[in-house]
Amino acid sequence: MEKCKIAKLCGGCQLQGQSYEQQVKDKQEYLQKLWPNQRLQPFLAMEDPYHYRHKVYAAFAMDKKKQTYSGIFQANSHKVIAKDCCDIEEMQLQQIVQTITKMMKKYRMMPYDEDKETGFLRYVYLRKGYVSQEVMVVLVVSSFVFPAKNAFIDELLEKHPCISTIVLNLNRRHTSIVLGEKEKVIYGSGHIQDTLCGCHFQISSRSFYQVNPRQTEVLYQKAIEMANLTGKETVLDTYCGIGTIGLIASKQAKEVIGVELNQEAIKDAIRNAKINHRKNIRFIAKDASVYMQEAAEHQVTFDVVFMDPPRTGSTVEFLSSLVKMAPKRVVYISCGPDTQVRDVKYLLKHGYVIQKIQGVDMFPFTRHVECVAVLSLENTIQ
Repeated sequence: MEKCKIAKLCGGCQLQGQSYEQQVKDKQEYLQKLWPNQRLQPFLAMEDPYHYRHKVYAAFAMDKKKQTYSGIFQANSHKVIAKDCCDIEEMQLQQIVQTITKMMKKYRMMPYDEDKETGFLRYVYLRKGYVSQEVMVVLVVSSFVFPAKNAFIDELLEKHPCISTIVLNLNRRHTSIVLGEKEKVIYGSGHIQDTLCGCHFQISSRSFYQVNPRQTEVLYQKAIEMANLTGKETVLDTYCGIGTIGLIASKQAKEVIGVELNQEAIKDAIRNAKINHRKNIRFIAKDASVYMQEAAEHQVTFDVVFMDPPRTGSTVEFLSSLVKMAPKRVVYISCGPDTQVRDVKYLLKHGYVIQKIQGVDMFPFTRHVECVAVLSLENTIQ
């Protein structure tokens, strides 16, 4: 991997300049330091660690010559750095960004100026299905008024027939959050399809779906393997998103319940269950911690609980309720191993023991590490 010219300004690839072999070694050592008394499974690296990001954002600005350019925000700022290529972003998505950038002047799509609150196009956000190859283009705009919309769509589709759907997303807020709450589909269905571990998924713009689909399949297969499902278990999938883990696990479980706060994600999850003809899974739109507390109060029990919380980890309310429910196995998937260690220590104090710990590289050339820990109740170990 050649040294990226904007690596220091961008801050996205903190491990630029290191060989991939060294990155893998360092990440395994990092996890071993977090789990000093545990024997870790061999770290699961990528065979090809390039162009793995199937979700891409681009911001826009104008240079001194009043020419529009696309790029990313400089680390810890809102200054847009010009970016023509990236070694971790999917190449076709990068090409679409460049096409849109060149088309902006022709269709009077002025880049949005956050300070002056003027202009039309704030961001372009793209997603691509790894198996389906379907592409979603989301134009994050300051207004739904787009006079040249039809001509723009025709030209963009002519240049990139891979595009399955185009969405306008309205974001007038003075915020660093990319997507706003209101959307309008201007081409296609408003979602794309993809396949993961043999299950088919419908993905909308605001629903969570891992950015590295190649390694996501490795991660989820390993997590479900570690759950040791036999087809007799009742399973709870918390922080379930669009239902990926739960739906894959439902093929090897008696019954699955998925819980997720994001209403849009739950709608996708329900659709995904129908698409996959899975009748042994249902989804509940509720905060995971609230659901756990209510379930514990009503003495609801599960054999296996999957938990995949945000980087900040879980909550005391969630963990204390989990302990009361006493599932035989807990499979904790984490993109923040330091907070995972904190949460697992709580479970260790309340009758659980660690069975396995597995590191997975979801984000090559960055410091981020994904980790799966499976725990069992001490009195259920065979």
